[in-house]
Amino acid sequence: MTDTAPAPTDPLAHDAINAADGLDPVNPAYTHVLRAATALNMVPFGIAASVFDYMLIRHIEGPYGLITALAWALAIFAIVSFPARRMQRWGYKIGEGQLRVARGWLFRTDTIVPFVRVQHIDVGQGPIERWFGLSHLIVHTSGTHNSMVTLPGLHADLAAAMRETIRRHIQTDFA
Repeated sequence: MTDTAPAPTDPLAHDAINAADGLDPVNPAYTHVLRAATALNMVPFGIAASVFDYMLIRHIEGPYGLITALAWALAIFAIVSFPARRMQRWGYKIGEGQLRVARGWLFRTDTIVPFVRVQHIDVGQGPIERWFGLSHLIVHTSGTHNSMVTLPGLHADLAAAMRETIRRHIQTDFA
């Protein structure tokens, strides 16, 4: 009997699926980047819920804090659980003449970019990524539909090396 890859419906089987597909995972520090970004997005939600709770309780003369506590509990749950799951859903492989980027669980996207279609390559780094030594690679291709492929969660040196690898392929294809 041969080994088979786990069914894609199993949310915990992502690493096995990426390994079976030959995909490399993004840097584990990307979880911290996602967690910080999620926290920055959830703080206004928590503040808005607190203000709403205060304004509502003033009118109905009830106990203050129920909506606030629920909103902050939801925010903490999102900050703790979602980034790790989201990070595990990314995989990539740079092969001979192409870059493959796969992401998502419920709506899975698997993109293959042939180097001959690449127009230019960017390596970007936001302040949170810079803090963790990470970058994201942006590959711009010819065409209009899906003409930009972004691969986040790469160590800064790896992103620069991937950019150079793709650049060398572009030069030899057009030389």
